[in-house]
Amino acid sequence: MNSVTNGSASDRRRPVVGICARTAPVTLQGGDLVVSLALQSHVAFLAEAGCTPLLLPLAPGAEEIVGRLDGLLVPGGPDLDPALYGAPAHPATRAPDPAADRSELSLMERALEAGLPLLAICRGMQLLNVLHGGTLHQHLSDVTGHDGHRPRTADFTLGRQPLKLVPGSLIAAVLDEDEPETACHHHQAVDRLGSGLAVTGRAGDGTVEAVEVVDHPFAIGVQWESGYTADKRLHQALAHAAGSLRKETSAAFSIH
Repeated sequence: MNSVTNGSASDRRRPVVGICARTAPVTLQGGDLVVSLALQSHVAFLAEAGCTPLLLPLAPGAEEIVGRLDGLLVPGGPDLDPALYGAPAHPATRAPDPAADRSELSLMERALEAGLPLLAICRGMQLLNVLHGGTLHQHLSDVTGHDGHRPRTADFTLGRQPLKLVPGSLIAAVLDEDEPETACHHHQAVDRLGSGLAVTGRAGDGTVEAVEVVDHPFAIGVQWESGYTADKRLHQALAHAAGSLRKETSAAFSIH
């Protein structure tokens, strides 16, 4: 953790990576409930990579947990409230919980200020852009003229788009392949880029698919649905960055 710890026992603890929860209605034992949940693949991939995943419900004060974390994963989810970036809502925008948006923004801001490794996926990347003063295309097909990023099918279907990465970027190093492609399902995307961010990946149609926080050791946003396929590379990279932070913090405190 990035809080004050000492001794070899602390060094042996697994890095703790927070996962922002989503809320959803479920039916359990015949009853209708609303629950806080996370995609199991996010939990499993991080645990497999040597981390302890921690579910973070988006309640007021959620950002106060940052001092106990070594990394943060902000997953996909519903549309953001357009009021956060000064825009009226598009008819296709569905923003169910502005209070949760604000809570997640505060959590992400505090995590970045603390230097925590950050992986922001889909909605998470959009949140990262809005946090830095950017705006969003609220319905991407209005811009691109096609539905390739969110195929219109009866079942949940991932769109496949060729991906061009900036050489030397963090995301290019993580993926390390000649012809990467996205596995995406989104109808919103970055419009005006936020201050302090760099675009490091685009789809073939020019849609922003990856951004990074400038001068941060590891803060990546990807627009595609990392966690919906068997590809674990981004989770493994986040786990490695979280582990490195824990070691650095433990070493610094052991000196004192």
